[in-house]
Amino acid sequence: MLTLHHKFWPKTTKSLIVPQTSMYDNLKVSANRYPDHEAIYYYGQTMSYRQLDDEVHALAGYLQQKLGVSKGDRVLLLMQNSPQFIIAYYAIVRANAVVVPINPMLTTSELAFYIKDAEIRTAIIGQELYEKVAPLLNTTSLDHLLIAAYSDYIRTDFEGSLPKEAEAPRIIFDKSNHFLWMDAINAKYSPGEHLSYADDLIVLPYTSGTTGLPKGCMHTNRTVQANTVGAYHWSRVTPNTVHLATLPFFHVTGMVHSMHMPIYSGSRMVIMTRWNRDTAIELIKTQKCTHWVTISTMLVDFLSNPTLKPEDLSSLTSISGGGATFPEALGEKLYQLTGLHFVEGYGLSETIAQTHTNPPDRPKMQCLGIPTFDVDARIIDPVTHQELGVGEVGEIVVNGPQVMVGYYNREEENRNAFIELDGKLFFRTGDMGRYDEEGYFFIVDRVKRMINASGFKVWPTEVESYLYKHPAVQQACVVGVPDPKRGETVKAFIILHEGYEGKVREEDIIEWSKKHMAAYKYPRYVEFRKEFPMTSSGKILWRKLQEEEWEKVKTNPTADPPKST
Repeated sequence: MLTLHHKFWPKTTKSLIVPQTSMYDNLKVSANRYPDHEAIYYYGQTMSYRQLDDEVHALAGYLQQKLGVSKGDRVLLLMQNSPQFIIAYYAIVRANAVVVPINPMLTTSELAFYIKDAEIRTAIIGQELYEKVAPLLNTTSLDHLLIAAYSDYIRTDFEGSLPKEAEAPRIIFDKSNHFLWMDAINAKYSPGEHLSYADDLIVLPYTSGTTGLPKGCMHTNRTVQANTVGAYHWSRVTPNTVHLATLPFFHVTGMVHSMHMPIYSGSRMVIMTRWNRDTAIELIKTQKCTHWVTISTMLVDFLSNPTLKPEDLSSLTSISGGGATFPEALGEKLYQLTGLHFVEGYGLSETIAQTHTNPPDRPKMQCLGIPTFDVDARIIDPVTHQELGVGEVGEIVVNGPQVMVGYYNREEENRNAFIELDGKLFFRTGDMGRYDEEGYFFIVDRVKRMINASGFKVWPTEVESYLYKHPAVQQACVVGVPDPKRGETVKAFIILHEGYEGKVREEDIIEWSKKHMAAYKYPRYVEFRKEFPMTSSGKILWRKLQEEEWEKVKTNPTADPPKST
């Protein structure tokens, strides 16, 4: 087991006992401890921990008594960030069932896959998503819809900017298998006994499906508690901490760091339904937010706001996250504005968020951090499975209490997803990385993302990190494109900072890259874009950009390649 990083461990224990209670118990304890303390702030409206627990209790009773949800049933949760998402999540767990949180951006046909795969009968949805879900009633296993309007939880005289989904008035549905959120809460049904134990399945987050069909990651109370309690101790929160919740709750990072961990600590969540950098500034300033877990692309947008001032962010004591390489220049800008370093971390759906995090008092830029509580992380040769040493690039494998128990109904994938080393079972992340002489881990790239240019291995993340050093580059995404001579070559898609359009050409970026990168690495092609295709969690869909390039060759194989320098 790697111990180089222990020298730089935060001033706390290196191991944690994971609670053997259910995730719902965390809410119950906080509601008993701090009944009148504010749990949620949502566009002018507040909710105490007592109110939050009361509504969870009522909804759990409704799910059991009215909709027939029983222990182990999978319940679709299809909502954007809102108080209702939190209430629904904990109510499903309180009802002894399993949460299936799904990306609200998916189409009807995509949703059909998840409903079939998880054998879902009941869905709790935001009303703006009704048209996507309604066709699946009676054409799939889906029987019931419980429909919520976010505006029910907003203060009517709120004067700030509202996303359209949050301000839309409640729609009345009167079909027999349609149920309204407020009717369910006001019915005040009492749930039966809570029978969710440490190793019971409670949530089934799905992988993104970028390397095949999406797979449900089976997480229990025990695995989710491991990262919830780990995040609590690593982040040094208190009941007085105020969390800005901008990452989607359906995604594991937002789920653990912006929902579960604040509830465990009895602290306050300031919720945004949709990302808006101006609203984020206003909420940090007025609500005195102390902690913000975000992703690199969101923070890049936030820091590019010309109206941003140091005094707006004076309440912040921690900014952390991950998702993609964070530019060094922006890291310096963030430090000048706040005196804070961006504390990066690393994890996957399969590990319900973090396996690595930078020590808060000694972070490194563009670094995954060190293995967290009770995590054994190693670098292995992906073919021979031989363990590698300092500075050697290989596949990151992890063993820890937060690792899923397996993929749902995927026997073959489960056999391929794990490897035994020294009598312990390790999850194969599919990410290529290395660690330095101090035990800090760095990502190189996805195994499947490597570009083979004339036999040379080119890792897009490394090229992107160089491009971010150019003053004109706001965002960069590097992919491999077909090349008649090299087999594959490097192309960079770039979004320019404001003020550089028309002043910097694609050719200028290529010439600059030549001077800063090895000859086999620098991008031969550059294309400026106004925006990138993104996941709802803010990650750039590099695969979509790459597929577009390869499709051009398929449809017109005799076309001349784009001009390069």
